[in-house]
Amino acid sequence: MSAPETSPFDDIRRLITTMPGPDEAAVAAVREREAQLTKPAGSLGRLEWLNEWLAAWQGKPRPTVDRPLVCVFAGSHGVAGRGVSAYPSSVNRQMLENFSAGGAAINQICAGLGLGFKVFDLAVDMPTGDIVVEPAMDEKACVATMAFGMEAIAGGTDLLAVGELGIGNTTTAAAIYTALYGGEAAHWVGRGSGVDDEGLARKVVAVEEAVAFHRDHLKDPLEILRRLGGREIAAMAGAILAARLQHIPVILDGYVSTAAAAILHAIHPATIDHCVAGHLSAEGAHRDVLERLGKIPLLALGMRLGEGSGAALAMGIVKTAATIHRDMATFSQAGVSERLP
Repeated sequence: MSAPETSPFDDIRRLITTMPGPDEAAVAAVREREAQLTKPAGSLGRLEWLNEWLAAWQGKPRPTVDRPLVCVFAGSHGVAGRGVSAYPSSVNRQMLENFSAGGAAINQICAGLGLGFKVFDLAVDMPTGDIVVEPAMDEKACVATMAFGMEAIAGGTDLLAVGELGIGNTTTAAAIYTALYGGEAAHWVGRGSGVDDEGLARKVVAVEEAVAFHRDHLKDPLEILRRLGGREIAAMAGAILAARLQHIPVILDGYVSTAAAAILHAIHPATIDHCVAGHLSAEGAHRDVLERLGKIPLLALGMRLGEGSGAALAMGIVKTAATIHRDMATFSQAGVSERLP
């Protein structure tokens, strides 16, 4: 009797079944201390909830943000050759050099907020397959890239933000959303890096044709990822999974990084319970995606830069929330009268 066929994706599915849940005892400890701090109950709004969220997924009764890390994954896309972006694919390499020189927006945000920053080159000089006529990756390459993303956070962190760089990746993200959620491709396609009307029309056609070409293989979210996604999206999905297994909360960036979370959510919704949405992207369909994922963004600044920028700014808010909870005086410490019974 022959053994059942196995797939490289089986290892990913097995990992998902072993994910830890939230630490309810840590959440209870945060709520107990919160009730003793010198402020009216609930007066810090979502900042109070953020501390409960940190405690739940760090497993700490006193949550910390001492080693925040922004990870940016860079990839290159074959579909970019169809004129779906306002910029050529050569920008991928040039922006990696700009990151290294400290000249990008994300460098300034991380420096200003005291955040760690790492960027990973996922073979930007070798585009993935053109999703209109072929899969972006084969299964082994997709799993290997997810595994790379899992290893990327091995240096240690207590709060992770995931971001990306990749000319053409709002096209691949739109294709993922079309495959996951249905509807017209035009609903999911936006202007990305700023394409004109002709470029936008080319994007819509590319997504329509890609989803039609792969339509017989789109019931499995991991197949959607490897056929329609890109290396940076696969790596972000891996990093999100690894963070869950290592008790690290995650802040998602914008339209493209949310696509990685959407793939995991489609496998099992609880897979991204340890994630918050850093911001609402100006890419129009991002609001729709976040609503489907049950995520309320922390910021809405009209940003559409990518490179982890919105998530990094949101990380500053989470870091501040943890500091308030840790260092604020209690009523008894400050000699302040508590609320009348």
